[in-house]
Amino acid sequence: MSTLVTGIGELVTNDLSLGSGLLGVRTDAALVVDGGTVAWVGDGSDAPAADDRVDVGGRAVLPGFVDSHSHLVFAGDRAAEFEARMSGEPYDGGGIASTVRATRAASDDELRLRLARLVAELRAQGTTTVEVKSGYGLTVDDEARALRLAAEVTGETTFLGAHVVPPEYAGRTDDYVALVTGPMLAAAAPFARWIDVFCEPASPHAFDGAAARTVLGAGRAAGLDLRVHANQLSAGPGVRLAVELGAASADHCTHLTDADVDALASGSTVATLLPGVEFSTRSPYPDARRLLDAGATVALATDCNPGSCFTSSMPFCIALAVREMGMTPAEAVAAATAGGAAALRRTDVGHLGVGARADLAVLDAPSYRHLAYRPGVPLARALDVGSLT
Repeated sequence: MSTLVTGIGELVTNDLSLGSGLLGVRTDAALVVDGGTVAWVGDGSDAPAADDRVDVGGRAVLPGFVDSHSHLVFAGDRAAEFEARMSGEPYDGGGIASTVRATRAASDDELRLRLARLVAELRAQGTTTVEVKSGYGLTVDDEARALRLAAEVTGETTFLGAHVVPPEYAGRTDDYVALVTGPMLAAAAPFARWIDVFCEPASPHAFDGAAARTVLGAGRAAGLDLRVHANQLSAGPGVRLAVELGAASADHCTHLTDADVDALASGSTVATLLPGVEFSTRSPYPDARRLLDAGATVALATDCNPGSCFTSSMPFCIALAVREMGMTPAEAVAAATAGGAAALRRTDVGHLGVGARADLAVLDAPSYRHLAYRPGVPLARALDVGSLT
């Protein structure tokens, strides 16, 4: 059944053939959804007939947000850790171990219920595509379980067995890498599209460049595509390793050398920035302006997780990107939609051209600019003509 969405005061298409400016904006617009895809885009006065009609009353419509980095399968709570950071305690990734203990102890139903609640939160704030990582089980069975549950809500599942070295392998990183690249990968790969690694030599809990290369190489050999947690706590090998190996995304990119920026600008790897992490850890924000001016492709994502950033709000991340990272409102919206799609190597989401998935976000506002202009106000929601994938 076809649906005409009309009364659109401002339509962000991310298709320059359909509108003006960076976002391909057109006003007084309409679009037709048929079979779950966009079938027509144009002026409201020229709208064709359809089986159903939704009038959004002059509100802005844009592509649903693409959250290309999240950790939604977990149990437990780390609010006390957040409070300690706000009192000056630095973040080094060590708190992940407490989430691992709680997640291992949780039942499938407990994990599934929290996952469903977080997905509902995402959709209520305009997110229509989400990537979900494992990484809080760190045993063969628990990592496979996390990915199996994640696959119930999204096709964008990422094996992150190399999140940190679990306590039972303390001092035996090589042995743990052998587990990750052997039995754990074999059990996880059937439920995963991607493999990721926390490449962070500055953390005593994460992995150096050599270990990260081993993990990513094994994942690729198993048929998984690559993502990298890179340069979050310090400048290091993560970004250039991601670019060298052709990873879809290098995520965090907080501490970059000139060589890192040049590599991102010259390759196909997307720089995915996670400003909610810097907000929640009192860390320096990434310099998005530097990346954009160099010609790199930038995405925004939430990194929703119980430790370093427990937000599911892409609008909040957009507001932070504008306020703290030198992005214009248009650049931030592009990064949260088309940029996220590029980070997932998806051409069917992140835009509203003909043939795109009918993943729409509607704002209780006349323009996309209000996402940064009115931070903290619940303006965005998914328009129910598509589904979360």
